[in-house]
Amino acid sequence: MAFKLTVNGKPYSVEVAADTPLLWVLRDHLGLTGTKFGCGLGVCGACTVHLDGEATRSCQTAVSQVGAKKVTTIEGLAAHAVQQAWIAEQVPQCGYCQSGQIMTAAALLAKTPKPSDSQIDDEMSPILCRCGTYQRIRAAIHRAAAGGAR
Repeated sequence: MAFKLTVNGKPYSVEVAADTPLLWVLRDHLGLTGTKFGCGLGVCGACTVHLDGEATRSCQTAVSQVGAKKVTTIEGLAAHAVQQAWIAEQVPQCGYCQSGQIMTAAALLAKTPKPSDSQIDDEMSPILCRCGTYQRIRAAIHRAAAGGAR
């Protein structure tokens, strides 16, 4: 089947089975490899993208579920305050979860511009970080919320 998608503001048409996970459409058909495959079960969060601004696990979202929703990947989040804060706080170590972390943090800040520690922890805790940089992740989100100042 052919599916029309808007990804990072650009229109695409892909011929895939209706149950193909959005993750594989992004990576294999559109060449957008910033979205990572982690567990394939929607548990780790490495595959997080935005659907109309909502953080969504792309490994558990069939392409047929996207419809007219706008898809934003880490590639489409260029120069976002969260990315700059991530660098300033030296968050990444291995980096594998970072696109999912950043996409989730950006969605959080879009709906809660000045989140508390508990709001950050609630939103970010489902995204697994094997390196354990959770304190730096929280600090980066606070930095982004404050406009980069500290």
